[in-house]
Amino acid sequence: MKVLVTGSSGHLGEALMRTLQAQRREAIGIDVLPGMFTQHVGSIADRAFVRRCMRGVTTVLHAATLHKPHVATHGRQDFVDVNISGTLNLLEEAVAAGVTAFVYTSTTSVFGDALVPPPGEPAAWITEDVTAVPKNIYGVTKAAAEDLCQLFARNHSLGVIVLRTSRFFPEEDDNRAIREAYTDANIKTSEFLYRRVDIEDVVSAHLLAINHAPSAGFAKYIISATTPFSRHDAAELRNDAPRVVRRCVPDYEAEFARRGWTMLPGIDRIYVNDRARAELGWQPRHDFRTLIARLRADEDIRSPLAREIGSKGYHDRDFREGPYPVE
Repeated sequence: MKVLVTGSSGHLGEALMRTLQAQRREAIGIDVLPGMFTQHVGSIADRAFVRRCMRGVTTVLHAATLHKPHVATHGRQDFVDVNISGTLNLLEEAVAAGVTAFVYTSTTSVFGDALVPPPGEPAAWITEDVTAVPKNIYGVTKAAAEDLCQLFARNHSLGVIVLRTSRFFPEEDDNRAIREAYTDANIKTSEFLYRRVDIEDVVSAHLLAINHAPSAGFAKYIISATTPFSRHDAAELRNDAPRVVRRCVPDYEAEFARRGWTMLPGIDRIYVNDRARAELGWQPRHDFRTLIARLRADEDIRSPLAREIGSKGYHDRDFREGPYPVE
């Protein structure tokens, strides 16, 4: 099996390449930027480049993308060129090369406006059955690329798995109010309750998807840390998250108090990973309970892989309003 990893100089791409190489699998990394795990430098928007890199490939892990932090620094056409046309190039060349498994890294951002319920409504319980309502060019192009994946699975019998990953970036939050109200470790730990995942678990989901894709035909999965909440908690979470968290994870309160941390007053959405665990056999190792245990032992909340990769950032310059600009 020869694996092509797109975006290999990026955060997830490097994590995939590191893991594949550690398992002694044959893997080739491509990216627009050079990197330790990138063998071929070029753009997935360049069809000839994609065709050259696809020779002999049996599996594609497509992690390359323009991200949400690029919305304010790149034009809409850039997003179309990379996220849609680039994905189309990869799909067409994958079919031509006889690829048997294509795993596309998507994002929970495709849900867009569906993630924020109206005032007074319960927190949104987000499963794969929730209709996506993208709210910016990033979400629109990722959703369109998902549709292309489904088209090729149906019309060309290409085994495709779409993984809608939640937050796993190590950079500071893009919301200035959040950055000012909470320490970075405080907010990231809290997000494991409902909207964050460790990159080690993201990688394991991708590797399981490789094996599942040929027989699945086409499938989409939410990849996020396992929440301790049930759907019955959704209404109370919107207005009194600390009370619900105390009930579900009693140990958290003393540890937060020891560190001078604060729990979010309310939570507006919960990502549910039930389908990925049931159908892929995915067993994420990192969740809020696990992190609380690590904090009590004064250990790092990040997995060894997350620590090894560190932070890459999204831009080659700093911005006045924070780590990256937003629209």
